[in-house]
Amino acid sequence: MSDKIFIFDTTLRDGEQVPGCQLNTIEKIEVARTLEALGVDVIEAGFPVSSPGDFNSVVEISKAVSNPIICALTRAVEKDIDVAAEALKFAKRGRIHTGIGTSPYHIKSKLNSNPDEILDRAVRAVKYAKRYVEDVEFYAEDAGRSDNEYLARVVEAVIKAGATVINIPDTTGYCLPGEYGAKIKYLMENVSNVHKAILSTHCHNDLGMATANSLSGVLNGARQVEVTVNGIGERAGNTALEEVVMAIKTHHGLPFHTNINSQGIFDASRLVSSLMNMPVQANKAIVGRNAFAHSSGIHQDGVLKNRENYEIIDPVDVGIKESAIVLTARSGRAALNHHLSQMGYTLTKEQLDDTYNRFLVVADQKKNLSEKDLSELMGDANDLQKSVELELLQVVSGKSTLPMAIVHLKIKGVSCAATAEGNGPIDACFNAVKKLIEQEFTLGEFLVQALTRGSNDLGKVHVQVEHKGRVHYGFGANVDIITASVEALADALSKII
Repeated sequence: MSDKIFIFDTTLRDGEQVPGCQLNTIEKIEVARTLEALGVDVIEAGFPVSSPGDFNSVVEISKAVSNPIICALTRAVEKDIDVAAEALKFAKRGRIHTGIGTSPYHIKSKLNSNPDEILDRAVRAVKYAKRYVEDVEFYAEDAGRSDNEYLARVVEAVIKAGATVINIPDTTGYCLPGEYGAKIKYLMENVSNVHKAILSTHCHNDLGMATANSLSGVLNGARQVEVTVNGIGERAGNTALEEVVMAIKTHHGLPFHTNINSQGIFDASRLVSSLMNMPVQANKAIVGRNAFAHSSGIHQDGVLKNRENYEIIDPVDVGIKESAIVLTARSGRAALNHHLSQMGYTLTKEQLDDTYNRFLVVADQKKNLSEKDLSELMGDANDLQKSVELELLQVVSGKSTLPMAIVHLKIKGVSCAATAEGNGPIDACFNAVKKLIEQEFTLGEFLVQALTRGSNDLGKVHVQVEHKGRVHYGFGANVDIITASVEALADALSKII
């Protein structure tokens, strides 16, 4: 049996079903090209019969990417399959993904049918799709709650009809890992022609076990895993691409590999988060802001001595430059000394002890300490004022108006101004700021949060700026979210200048 695990990405189909996260065709093409660069084997580009927009997206994605298989979803309905085939006509390698529900819930209450009729419809759908493409994937919807013996009958029949991939979805996220793995194992042992097709996992995260179930499926014979970037998707989401890929890569004892270029994971995560307006939770595995951040003194000391003491993944392997040592009241002397040495301070043991005692007093009053706080702690009067301060901001924006911003900054006590245009009011403001700042910097993260409720919300903005290999954070809060954004950027740039 092959040890390669095929990565089937459904960010643009199942992932896009999240309310409020729909993408236009241009955005979908951008995501598809990123997935291609990442190395995914299959891109499920949409459900063509569902809307003209979905149909057009499948067409354009088929033209835009060359290496991955482009897959289109259908129901076990001839019209669906006809439309999918038409949408895939430009694909270098096209796949039709058709199927039907196989659980008692779906057969009786959703489809108002019986097991024999469902089996017949499944076979007819596969044979019909086979008229258009050689590569046909069949999904047994709600397989997680389907009877194993009946599921095996359906799988055997659709493979005989020509299905090349069999998707075993835990549609409702119901299964436990052992239960789902046993289901895959049962099919491997009881479907006589299973060697003629690839079994695929498609797990949802309703009980928080999508990744565990997917890996259990792989351990029991599945060779394709259906995933989304950041684990987005219906309800609680789908199996996260980054979690499966890094679990396989990290566990060297597993005899599996994928084609994923893991160093592109973080950038792909941020792109999907930005385009779909879905912030990644801070403690999200692999790609969350805190995934490689350490604030406990014991952990910080261990990481500074040897990263592998507390990190099983090198952040560089997923496209993050370095771990973050965050200064809080739980931090120890090693972390404090690490930050101070980066700022150019060299302390004796006695000086460090004295500074640490004063540090704890300040840290108990703040959630975390910045370089400005450390400068004040060290008595550096030159850093008591921010190097970059916002003096004036004027923005013109609207439906029929090209966004334009006038920004006045005080940089090291000298006032200066710039005007710039942008794709939106915040982009225009940031472009104006870039004109005033001599240093090269890259905006790594931009996060907006509402602190209160109502139309007069107080908004908090968090930005992450990279300069010469180092990451600096900035924060701003204001009822005007554009002002808060510029203040957050100014805060971050102060730490550079």
